[in-house]
Amino acid sequence: MTQKSILITGCSSGIGYDAAMGLRAAGWRVFASCRQKKDCTRLRDLGFESPLIDYEDTTTIKTGLAEVLDATGGTLDALFNNGAYAIPGAVEDLPTDALRAIFEANFFGYHDLTRQVIPTMRAQGHGRIVNCSSVLGLVPLAWRGAYVSTKYALEGLTDTLRIEMRDTPLHIILIEPGPIGTEIRRNARSHFEKWIDWENSARADQYSASLQKRLYSEGGKDAFELTPVAVTKKLLHALQSPHPKPRYYVTTPTYLMGTLRRLLPTRALDWLIAKS
Repeated sequence: MTQKSILITGCSSGIGYDAAMGLRAAGWRVFASCRQKKDCTRLRDLGFESPLIDYEDTTTIKTGLAEVLDATGGTLDALFNNGAYAIPGAVEDLPTDALRAIFEANFFGYHDLTRQVIPTMRAQGHGRIVNCSSVLGLVPLAWRGAYVSTKYALEGLTDTLRIEMRDTPLHIILIEPGPIGTEIRRNARSHFEKWIDWENSARADQYSASLQKRLYSEGGKDAFELTPVAVTKKLLHALQSPHPKPRYYVTTPTYLMGTLRRLLPTRALDWLIAKS
């Protein structure tokens, strides 16, 4: 059988890195892209083909995909859109330019790469596009407004694309992790410091008492936290199943919140989330 190929974005660490390792072990030809050259070099040293793709740089999206298609002779079996960051802070304290920036990385880049991949998959008569969302694409959480809004948008766009692709051989899939042990909290610190003027906020006391303690904590795992391996297992199922599900929940909180948002009135769900 011909070796199947997959392009995975955001492979410098966390979910993307584990997915690249897991898919290669499963026999896939993995193009493990990163947004920084130094990370691409590191992955090439590990034996991966690693194109530079930065969701915030449209040129790299085009050239990175062209590099992949040139290597495969113009085919690609799967795309795993992964990689995102957070800007912790109250919605009232988020500058609009901060939202523009995070949407570029967490949403517009996914859309751009997906649009460029679809013609190849349509021409070859098959393909799977898997988007990495979040439990925060299902329910909101205080202080996460920037991240939540990008994942809500990704959920809506992916659901619409799935319906529109019903008359094609392409499968459009969402993976929805919950708490996964990655670097996202540590990486969020610089974005918080760049964008949030918390000391002059009406919520300055709340920032000091809660958000900053969590953001800068080097403590243990969150409740129900899993390793990235849990996401890779769901990704493998999404790629190998003859009839993949439209969405895959990963952690206990995702299953729980996916159920509660269907069962509870909005105010009851708001109360529960605020207490959690």
